[in-house]
This record gives sequence, structure tokens and C-alpha cells, in this order.
Amino acid sequence: MPTLVIVESPAKAKTISRFLGKDYDVQASYGHVRDLPEKAAEIPAEFKKQKWANLGVNVESDFEPIYIVPDDKKRHVDLLKKSAKGVDTILLATDEDREGESISWHILAVLKPAKKVKVQRIVFHEITPEAIQAALANPRDVDTDLVKAQESRRVLDRLYGYTLSPLLWKRVAPKLSAGRVQSVAVRLCVMRERERRRFVAAEYWDLDAKLAAENAEFQARLTSVSGKRVATGRSFDPETGKLIDKSILIDKANAQGLAERGKASEPWRVKSVESKPGQESPPKPFQTSTLQQEAARKLRFTSKRTMQVAQNLYEGIDLKGERIGLITYMRTDSLSLAERAVTQAREVIRDLYGPDYLPAKPVQYKTKSKGAQEAHEAIRPTDLSRRPQDVRPFLTNEQFELYELIWKRTIACQMVPARVLRTSVDIEVATPQEEMVFTTSGKTIEFPGFLRAYVEGNDEPEMDLESQERVLPPMKVGQIVDLRELTALQHQTKPPARYTEPSLIKKLEEEGIGRPSTYVSILSTIQDRGYIVKKGTELVPTFTAFAVIELLEGHFGNLVDITFTARMESELDEIAEGTRASDKYLRDFYLGATGTEGISPQVTSKANEIDYPSLHIGDDPESGLPIVVKIGRFGAYLQRGEGGVGHKASIRADIAPADLTLEMALALLSGSKESDWIGTEETSGRRVALKTGRFGDYLELEQTPEEVEAKDKPRRAGLPPGMKAKDVTPEDIRPLFAFPRVIGKTEAGEEISALMGRYGPFLKAGTELRNLENWRTVADLTEEEARAILSQPKTSGRGGAKSSAPMVALRELGNLEGAEGPVKVMDGRYGPYVTDGKTNASLPKSVTPDDLSPEMALELLAARRGAPKTKRKFVRKTRKSS
Repeated sequence: MPTLVIVESPAKAKTISRFLGKDYDVQASYGHVRDLPEKAAEIPAEFKKQKWANLGVNVESDFEPIYIVPDDKKRHVDLLKKSAKGVDTILLATDEDREGESISWHILAVLKPAKKVKVQRIVFHEITPEAIQAALANPRDVDTDLVKAQESRRVLDRLYGYTLSPLLWKRVAPKLSAGRVQSVAVRLCVMRERERRRFVAAEYWDLDAKLAAENAEFQARLTSVSGKRVATGRSFDPETGKLIDKSILIDKANAQGLAERGKASEPWRVKSVESKPGQESPPKPFQTSTLQQEAARKLRFTSKRTMQVAQNLYEGIDLKGERIGLITYMRTDSLSLAERAVTQAREVIRDLYGPDYLPAKPVQYKTKSKGAQEAHEAIRPTDLSRRPQDVRPFLTNEQFELYELIWKRTIACQMVPARVLRTSVDIEVATPQEEMVFTTSGKTIEFPGFLRAYVEGNDEPEMDLESQERVLPPMKVGQIVDLRELTALQHQTKPPARYTEPSLIKKLEEEGIGRPSTYVSILSTIQDRGYIVKKGTELVPTFTAFAVIELLEGHFGNLVDITFTARMESELDEIAEGTRASDKYLRDFYLGATGTEGISPQVTSKANEIDYPSLHIGDDPESGLPIVVKIGRFGAYLQRGEGGVGHKASIRADIAPADLTLEMALALLSGSKESDWIGTEETSGRRVALKTGRFGDYLELEQTPEEVEAKDKPRRAGLPPGMKAKDVTPEDIRPLFAFPRVIGKTEAGEEISALMGRYGPFLKAGTELRNLENWRTVADLTEEEARAILSQPKTSGRGGAKSSAPMVALRELGNLEGAEGPVKVMDGRYGPYVTDGKTNASLPKSVTPDDLSPEMALELLAARRGAPKTKRKFVRKTRKSS
């Protein structure tokens, strides 16, 4: 019988099977095979009546977790059991980290192999023939300490989330969640947004001079006037906008006066020249966090996309019939490199750049991140002689870009530092009233060193500019330079920058919160829960996030304290090392210990005293009533005083908490202003206002006093897809208010209606739907014209997709091995889906079309093809009579 080898993914299985041959049967577990129950229906019958059953953890007996095989994993488990029948040896080859160790342990638990079956654990951090053979030669047992550490994290997170989340449902909004790491990540974003709310902008001016020496132009900035330093952005308190140092503040009038006098004065003379040699060290090899940060800066990848593409490169790419992993394991916080990799890097450097770029000794890097614990090597190419251009024909654009980034970074980290010469020049000019000093600086790269291979990106564009060489003409003290232009410049201080995905990951890593395998899931969770929205690259906390963090800070401060959470990470690491007992640790956290109150008694004792959280915006200057933001059933809204008619208003989803000023809040509460009226609706003769609501812009018909008194809902008309408020004209009122419109009947007697849908206007008659080209024609569309449109054959989609135009793919993945035809991502009625022309598979909610990798597409299609055909049963709900 062949030896059964179990890995996590089918792509990895495919690569490894090519190395092992016919004596090995390689199967995939598709990730975890067991987990804690997620809903009541999954709780085993023998535990349903227990008080702790909903937790999935027996808090009354050593915090033993209750594991189940989720429905979507049963098919994979059955296949593994079938493959394990009759084998003599099972090799568990899941990933080399806590999660991988845990998956191996769970696989054994569901397979229950006989005692005569040899079970061994093998690990490798790259999928190459050499690494696989080395792993086979050095098998070991499953590391139960690592398993216990992962289990403790899982149980701790379940106790944290399932204890606090119900409180959020009652006091904030349904379907929210709290999490040991996610809540801290949200709090960091909220704390930064609070800084932006408190920020007070300050205006300051200075002068910019365009000068020339030896006919070479350069720029210089005013730095002092009569010996006093000129204020810069750092000179102001961000919360008051006032000067906090001894610099002088130049306003517009002073700046313009200085400019006029400077233009009329001469000579402009070099006061000082200072040159300092220096060096820039090469960047460290990639860890998970730095790879995500650099891929975001240089390639504009999300963290999730980076890890998906890295997974493809790790699990294997077909290279001329040979499938091989191109990079080492991508979830790691190690900085070390294998001796073979360092030797290869030095050979490449010598061949490509010459001996001058090679250090006398290999460069060694030590991991400094808190609790470094995962895999044992940095992220690098498995074979550095395999240059990016060599594998370019076999990779997608994204795979090539990421591989090239990793290859260059690995080469650069073993090269010599760059040698630079930094020069600073002060230039003075005296006017009848003052002496002004202008400063310029330059950087000359005397020897590029590692910069020949790699230039590191940066979070700040201004700092990116500083990394470029800036050459100044040669100058000496006393030399006279020519003034070409002198301009007064206005500046404003800027609020603290919001976190981006890379900068938030960097902050979490610095604080020792989270681990390489969790960064992506943290970012996904806080966005999926509605705590964070992305605007461009910024992570903007919502008002819901503010409400949740206010509640947690006010009543459970230790649970969202950054230091406390980092300490929890360290304590969980101690469990992995076997130096701390997990059951006592979990008991102390949940039930409490001497001197500390556990999370369960905290929630029980405080549940009834917790108020609904709100964000105070300010006080109404006329009534003195407080204006606050609250979270309601339909999202965030403003309330003045106790609320009521005229004292509540929805908040548009695009308004960030830091941007909601008191003036904006008052305007939203005031309702329609005279400037809102854009025209008149001809049928009623009433005015029409253009408004903005939670779901976008819309038109609203003016109400009579009687309708207002009766609290009747005003008549409204939404804007067609793609239309902006600025594009609405008075001529658009009639056609927009024509929706919905009954146009007539078909020859069969079915009512014909014109409706406005998600994708634009369409006609409906019974079950027949047809899209309309132009929504402006609906008001005048006749019954005969409507019948003619309905008589046209459907072409695609709901009602024909804009006449006979073909459906456009959101993304094309091309011809993939194992697919029936070209693989595309389409936009369907129920969301995006992937298709190969024969099989359609919906994308998971957490995956966007841009995130979908070719490998994931093939897995979705394969899973869909293998899914059993089911008949949907529709159950009519009936109300019980009382």
C-alpha cells in the first residue's frame, strides 16, 4: 500500500505528488477539518442542555473544547478516511506553524488510525525536491505543546468573543462582534480618528527661492529671519493650532513683504557649506508583515492579495512541466536565512554586480519582534539562481511582481551598504530691515551598494522623494549665487494620517499583538463587521466602531488595553513552550483569580448598568441641547436633546467621524434648506429638494403641513446608477418621478410596469423583464412601444443587459488547467461568480473579484462540480394564533 501523505491544500498536494512518485498518495485536508461549533444547530446533542453549550467550551471541566466536523468539511474528511484505509504509514505534512500543527492533530483525531499504522509528522518551509526529501529523512511526532498553544488561542478567542459580543448586540447593534485582537486593532484606528477630531489646523507661510550657481538651478527654503528660526509644521500643537516652540510665525502679509524685499536685495551669498559622508544599510529580508507592507507600497496589493499570491508561489508553479514552489513559507516572523540561500545570494551578487558589491562576510539578521515563534526562516526564493526574468513566462503579472520583489529584497539584504555624501548649504541675503537665511540640501550617491538591486518603499511620499539622489552644484563659502525666483508659500498643518493596512500591521507587530498567520484575518474581520471602511488606502473607523470602543473602554478597559493584549500574546507563547498550564490560564481569564476579575463575572455584573454609547458632537448654540451620534437599527444618526420630530437626522455613510463638525451636524438636523430646492414637480406643482441619505442622493417632494403633522412618508425618487447629485437638472425631475409607472397591459392582459433597479431602468410584465436604454424616455413611453420592447428576445442577465450588448466580465483569468473553458469572473444577480462556461461558482463574501486567484477559482469550480444536487424546500411561515 502507498504511504498516505496529507497536506492542507490541493495545489500543495499537486506539487508534492510530483516529487514523491507512485509509492505515495498525497491528499489535501482543505485546511482545518474540525472546529468549535459556530451555531446552536451544530452543538452535539449530548451537550445541548449544558449551560455552557453555546460557548462550545466546557467551562466547568478544564475548559475542554467541543469539536465538530463542519458540514463543508465532511466531504473532505470522508475522502481522507477512504484514503487512509489499509495504509501502513501516514505522513502529516501540514504547514510548519501552530495552525499547521493543530490541523495535523485534528486530522489524526478524525482518522483514528489503528495502532499498527505508523504516524509521523514532517515539516518543510519550501516545496522543493530537496526540502521534501530532507523532511522525509527527519520525521517527528506531532508537537503537543504547539497544538495546546493553538487550542488555547482558539478557546480564549471564543470565550472573549462569545461573552462580550451579546452585550454589543444589546447595547450597540445586532451582528457585531468583539475579539481579543480585532477589538484592539479597531481601538487603534478609533484612537487615531479621535486625534483627527481634536486636530486644529494652523496656517503658516515661508519663502521658496529658485537660485543658480554655475548656471545650475536649485531650490532653497527660508529657515531663519534675523537669527530666529521660521516656524514649520512641527512647531504647532496639533490640538490647539498654537506655536509650541520659540520659532517665529510668518503670516501672508509678512511673507509677501519679505519676498518683495528679498527680490530687491543683493548679493545672495553662500554662508556655510557642510558635507558629511554616510552610509545606508540594506533592508532586512522579508517577514510576513514587511512583505505585506512593501507589496502595498510598491505593488498596491492589499494584505489579503499579497498572501494569496504568495501562497500560489509557495505551493507550486508549473515550470516547463516541472511543478515547484518558488518561495519559502510565507507566514513567518523570522529574519534568518538558510546557509544555502546566503551562498546562492553571494554567487548571484558576484556574477551580476561584481566583487565590490559583496561584503567580506555573509550578513546575519536577528529577529527582534516580540514572541517570534512561527516558521524558522525569512521569506525568500527557494532557488536564487532562478531569476525573475527566467520564470516570467510561467507567472501571472501579480505572481511575477511579487516574486521579483522577494528576489530583489533577498539579494539586496546580502549586499554592501550604499555610500552617500549629504550636503547642506545656507545662503544669506540682507535687506534694509532683516537678514534672511535660506537652506538647501543634497545627497550624492558615491557608491550605490545594495541600491543597485533594491530601493525600499515608504509610507510617506515625501520621504520617498528624500530617498532619491539630489545633486547640488559645487559651492563654497562666500560665493555669490543668482536669484531667479522668490515666492511666498502658504502652508497648513495636517492632521495625523489614518492607518493604512501596512501601517496598522506594522503597529500591531511593534506592540506584539497578533501573529504572522493572523494579520490578514484581523484586517478582513474589522472590515466585514462594519467597524472599518476603506477610503482609498485609508482605514476609516465608522461611528459603530466609536460606539463599541467607547463601551469597551468604559467598562472593560483591560480587555482592549494594548499592553494587556500584548501580555496575553506572550503568555500564550509560554503555553507553546510548555512553561505555562493552559487550563489554569483559561480559568483565570474566564472566571477570575485572586486579585483579578474574570471576563464572565465582569459581564454579568455590569450588563444592566451599561448605557447605550453615543458620541458627543457639541451643543446646539440656540437651544443649548447636546447633539450626539447614536447607533440605530439602520446605522448612525444624529440626535439633539431627547430626539423627536426635527431633532433626528441620518448620517451619510461617506461622512467619517473626524469630519463630522458641529456645523455639519446642525445642517443635517435642519433638513431641507432653500438651496436644496432644485425645481418643481409639474403634476403636483410642489417643489423638489435634492437630498443625501444613508444610501446616497435622492429627490424628495415637498410636503404639505397636513402631511408633516400626520407624519406621512414623503414621496422620493432615487437617482439612476452612476448619476451624481451635481448632474441633476430641473429637467430630470419629471422622468425621475415617473418611476414606478404603470404603462399599460400586454396582449395577454398582464400589467406592464417601468421600474428603476440596481442596474438601471427596466420593464416588467409578469415574469418577463427587459432593460431600458434611457431612463429619461420612461415618462413618455407608450403602451405600444413597451410591448415592442418586451417582444424582443432576452440576450443575457435580468432583462437583456442593455439591449443586445454582451455581458462584460469583471475579470478574466484565462485558460486554466482543469477548467472546461476560459475562466472569468462575472457579475450576477446575487453577486460575483466565477465560471468556466460549464460550471458557475459564487465567490465567498470575504473574497472580491480582484482578490480571486487562479488557484482559488479552480478550487471553487471543482467544489461546485463535486457538490451534490439539492432541491430547495420553501417552507411557508405561519403565524401562531394567540
